[in-house]
Amino acid sequence: MLSRRETPSFADSQERDTYAWFSQRAWVEIDLGALSHNVGQLVNFILPRTQLMAVVKADAYGHGAVTVAQTALQSGASWLGVATVPEGIQLREGGIKAPILILGAAHTPEQIRAIAHWKLQPTLCSPKHALIFSNILETINDTSPLPVHIKLDTGMSRLGTDWKESLEFVQLVQNLPHLEIASIYSHLATADHADTTFMEEQHRRFEQAIAQIKKMGINPHCLHLANSAATLTNPALHYDIVRAGLAIYGLYPAPHLKNTINLQPVLQLKARVTQVKTISAGTGVSYGQHFIAPHELRLAVVGIGYADGVPRNLSQKIQVLIRGQRVPQIGVITMDQLMLDVSTIPDLQAGEIVTLLGEQGGETISANDWAEKLNTISWEILCGFKHRLPRVAVM
Repeated sequence: MLSRRETPSFADSQERDTYAWFSQRAWVEIDLGALSHNVGQLVNFILPRTQLMAVVKADAYGHGAVTVAQTALQSGASWLGVATVPEGIQLREGGIKAPILILGAAHTPEQIRAIAHWKLQPTLCSPKHALIFSNILETINDTSPLPVHIKLDTGMSRLGTDWKESLEFVQLVQNLPHLEIASIYSHLATADHADTTFMEEQHRRFEQAIAQIKKMGINPHCLHLANSAATLTNPALHYDIVRAGLAIYGLYPAPHLKNTINLQPVLQLKARVTQVKTISAGTGVSYGQHFIAPHELRLAVVGIGYADGVPRNLSQKIQVLIRGQRVPQIGVITMDQLMLDVSTIPDLQAGEIVTLLGEQGGETISANDWAEKLNTISWEILCGFKHRLPRVAVM
């Protein structure tokens, strides 16, 4: 574990060599202290009876699944959520014993056997899906029932059985051998919108479905509906578990939710200057020569590009931080490198650190800033950083 310093101290030569290799070109820093803070904020915000599920799918939104999961559990989360069976297996192989919900759909015999073997908990989306699980589990020499989570579609039109057919679905699963209902849940389509009309309609549908199920004498002991946005919007949506993804990584799902709790960004994207030179007026920069120097300027080449997850469409739209100053990116972002106008820092040297996302000297650039320029969402930015960028955990 490394502390956040520009020139850190090292416990041994191996740690020193590892850090030197990680830092020679570009890397992602993961602030575990900020992650722990965010989890604590959420745990203190939700209802006392409600548990926190840390959603660590997509390699924990690009932050590193095992490390994030371990820290989240140590900080108060009780559950973990992933999208795929291999993601769940990765956590188990990392020594994690907490309950893991697979939010995506698994169908094949190989997947179902792996779920049972690794003690993962699947989502069931339809009666047919439930029958497939029961039939495959019949072939496994394990008498313990598999905890399963029933997914209702209340308006997302993605995975799940229509909420109006929920009673028949739940009754089927309850009567199938080898399956045990661990929860019933749904997912909200517009929880990050300031207009809560459709979210309230989905909530009403979920409540109506559960009421019908209970009326028939089935009393599910665990219900969940809220993602990060819904968690921060309305305590009535908390139920028994909330599924927090973006919020644990320190970003707000929408601007109107910024005053709910104090979140700290977990991820910083950094790279090193690889060359500094002076170019004359009229000199073109990068492919296509879309930038022509209007005057003599100092240019810095930085060892990071779109192959690392810096979108090419951000070319000439972003600034970065060097020595706490904002400097503009110029020319087209290339596969492995990008260029900056560093005329305001005439003594800049190769090897200095550039912060593309994060905080430096009181200035901050966030994933939301990039997302706004690309007309996308911060989730996509975070998930875009490729694995040739080492993840370096800091405190």
